[in-house]
Amino acid sequence: MALGNEHTVKAFDDDIDKLRGLISEMGGRAEAAISEAMTALTRRDLELAAHVVENDRKIDEMETEIEKLAVQTIALRAPMADDLREVVAALKIVGIIERIGDYAKNIAKRVPLVTENSGIQPSSLLPSMAQVASEMVHDVLNAFAARDADLADAVCHRDKVVDDFYNSIFRTLVTYMMENPRHISESAHLLFIAKNIERIGDHATNIAEMVYFAATGQHLPERERGENPSEPHEG
Repeated sequence: MALGNEHTVKAFDDDIDKLRGLISEMGGRAEAAISEAMTALTRRDLELAAHVVENDRKIDEMETEIEKLAVQTIALRAPMADDLREVVAALKIVGIIERIGDYAKNIAKRVPLVTENSGIQPSSLLPSMAQVASEMVHDVLNAFAARDADLADAVCHRDKVVDDFYNSIFRTLVTYMMENPRHISESAHLLFIAKNIERIGDHATNIAEMVYFAATGQHLPERERGENPSEPHEG
């Protein structure tokens, strides 16, 4: 019986290691998509933007693969307590990573729309804002792999930095649109890009909260979150 238990434990550990590896790869692709989408925007690189949109399919495919493995692990290994929390967290996290990939794809899709007019440049704050959001994604995936509750907590605290960037960009672009009505359309595209980056930060925070719970069995304390002045929707 002891040998059987050891076999079950090893099989579960193997499944968890595979889950972590796949999630790390999927997250790495989402990170790359954010970086490439922003590079495409700043360089007006339509080919790179199209590449980001096309590569989103692989992220979607990986989501399906990881979900199947997570469900299979629960069905075959019947994990309990800490182990079950980790598998359930993995199941939820992949869905969030897929949405992060979608936000990067949304940014890339707007690159051709921004390039139609040369009257304004993307806000100088956008690349810095995207860098912070991308680092949050990177760190929270490391937190998941290491079951690092402290790192997950630190990621949550950095979400305010992304929100502050968004609020500043929002006000700047609204002012610009009022003073330059001819550029309202392009400014609106930049605003949607900023909103997509802000949502990436929010989703990194959501992952962090799941990682913290999976590692500790406790929920993170309620955090104060700033209200954004507007909530534009992707059209």
